[in-house]
Amino acid sequence: MTSAQSRIAETLEVFYGAADRSSDGAMAGHAYKRSVDDLDAGFGRELDVPYQTAISEPLGKMCAYFPVVNEHIAKRNKKLLDYDSARSKLRKLIDKPSEDPTKLPKAQQENDEAKEVFDILNDQLIAELPQLLDLRVPYFDPSFEAMIRMQAKFAEEGYEKLSGVQR
Repeated sequence: MTSAQSRIAETLEVFYGAADRSSDGAMAGHAYKRSVDDLDAGFGRELDVPYQTAISEPLGKMCAYFPVVNEHIAKRNKKLLDYDSARSKLRKLIDKPSEDPTKLPKAQQENDEAKEVFDILNDQLIAELPQLLDLRVPYFDPSFEAMIRMQAKFAEEGYEKLSGVQR
């Protein structure tokens, strides 16, 4: 906010600076720039640390979970492909029996193992993903509340600083 206000103040100062510096507009533009600079230098810097600790860091921590979740989803998808492959081999052996009697039990065992691994990963994702998504709201409530308080405090301080320009 203060960066945008600073750019506006610089534009006003350039605009009114080209005109008579003693005009009301030039004095108001200069007062506005001085007030915005004070707000940015003082109060804006005070909010940086609380913003980082209360909003930015919790958001970063939550976002750090998603690459891990995506890895687990990708692993589950690979295990699904393995399970599909084993199931396909088993079906082919059932539909067209082989002359080697050990192939069918071996294919059945591979199918069962692939199914078991897939089911474990799938059940884990089904159980844990809703928990992660349900916990995000209570996790972000304090951050959201802190953000609202910081914005209100910033608005109050900005109003105080900029009310001098109005005079």
